[in-house]
Amino acid sequence: MVTTLLVVVIIMAVAFDYINGFHDAANSIATIVSTKVLSPFQAVLWAAIFNFAAYFYFNDHKVANTIAKTVLEQYITLHVIFAGLLAAIAWNLLTWYYGIPSSSSHTLIGGFAGAGMAKALTMGDAALQAINVSKILTTISFIVLAPIIGMIISVIITLVIINICRHAKPATAEKWFKRLQLLSSAALSFTHGGNDAQKVMGIIYVAMVASNVISNGSSMPEWIPVVCYAAIALGTMSGGWRIVKTMGSRITKVTALEGVGAEAAGAVTLGITEHFGIPVSTTHTITGSIIGVGLTKRVSAVRWGVTINLIWAWILTIPVSATLAALTYFVISFFI
Repeated sequence: MVTTLLVVVIIMAVAFDYINGFHDAANSIATIVSTKVLSPFQAVLWAAIFNFAAYFYFNDHKVANTIAKTVLEQYITLHVIFAGLLAAIAWNLLTWYYGIPSSSSHTLIGGFAGAGMAKALTMGDAALQAINVSKILTTISFIVLAPIIGMIISVIITLVIINICRHAKPATAEKWFKRLQLLSSAALSFTHGGNDAQKVMGIIYVAMVASNVISNGSSMPEWIPVVCYAAIALGTMSGGWRIVKTMGSRITKVTALEGVGAEAAGAVTLGITEHFGIPVSTTHTITGSIIGVGLTKRVSAVRWGVTINLIWAWILTIPVSATLAALTYFVISFFI
């Protein structure tokens, strides 16, 4: 049955997807803007186009299925989903305001899990009974693994490119790398859309199951992916200029060659994790990739102080989002 609360939850989920777009826009465009291949407006338009283009390719919805199964079905209600989304939106906006490239993915997962655990406590059950521990642990492990994988791949790609082009004229090479960066940025935006839009798709799906609009295990209504991919693309077009500065220049200075290496590595990593249905952070992945290209020059080329601050934000995102969502759920339960 379609209720007012279900409509509100769907609107909030789409709003989160939009916020995810402008929060994570920097992941796709930071290097291409910092190397002046495209202007900021051209870059966000380019990224948005490929964010939405992912809709036509990623049809398996593996990441959406993983998100949907984060909290066990018996603990999922619209109030749980509402509390999780509210906490996730609050944390995303706070980190965006301060220019901290935290993970929208982990914010959403933490919020959903935290509200589910709060629901379990109100039923007299143990908090951990509400969540799929194996899926949560897999997600947490990729807080570490995703940037490391991105870093290793970017080092390999960058070193291969350097060796292939070692006899090329610098001016000619720079011109070609700026052209290639259009492709690598498009690939990163494409996989970013495919990975991140699915997370909200999973939330909307479980909301509809909890409302008995559709049965669990049934096919996802086609309007859900269309709306989610459109929302993240529109969000990307809104830009994320506070975070662009951090990602594009504060971690390490990036040339067009290194931009190609970082973006290609990020795209490959996201493509692999999407294939296995692992909801990784685009932010973590591209940060690791940017660090990797910095390491090909020298260790000191990476501003480790900035990087350590980012890591703290990554570590805190899931527990903070979960705590905010749990508190929100308790407040909602008190009044409703």
